[in-house]
Amino acid sequence: MRLCFATNNVKKLGEIRALLDRSIQLVSLADIGCHEELPETQNTLEGNSQQKARYVYQNYQTNCFADDTGLEVFSLDGEPGVYSARYAGVPKDDGANMDLLLKKMKADTDRMAQFRTVITLIIDREEWQFEGIVKGRILEKGRGSQGFGYDPIFQPLGYSQSFAQMDMGKKNSISHRGIAVNKLVKHLLGFST
Repeated sequence: MRLCFATNNVKKLGEIRALLDRSIQLVSLADIGCHEELPETQNTLEGNSQQKARYVYQNYQTNCFADDTGLEVFSLDGEPGVYSARYAGVPKDDGANMDLLLKKMKADTDRMAQFRTVITLIIDREEWQFEGIVKGRILEKGRGSQGFGYDPIFQPLGYSQSFAQMDMGKKNSISHRGIAVNKLVKHLLGFST
């Protein structure tokens, strides 16, 4: 099965390719000739994920899936949430996003948070959504150089390392995206057999 992942983020593609069965040929937006910025104008992860997948399916007539991920900090009423990628403004800047979050949390003793991913899959006009959640805490400063986004300041519960200190295999086995993708893969295996 050929399936487009609605992203050009090389690190995201690599993470998901490592989780997929070999019967699924994963291609990027660039591979299908999509070079424009996908719309993300909804105020929920579910809405943005669906909007991106529908855009690709309708404009490129290809089976696809799109994800949207947010870091939800409990003491900040769920911020940055759906605005995680552009928290510090446009253009997207992981370092600036982390700096702003840490500044806002400077006096917080409650550092609990969760990463949440929602994936929307469209195959032959049918749609499904899959969710993955991992709980953890926000560190006071970044640790590690792996991963992307908020990985250096997010430490999953039960672990002594941040996501950015973990190798990809370990992170994928416990991450929000890994959980959602595993649900996606189980669903896709029903199509490819």
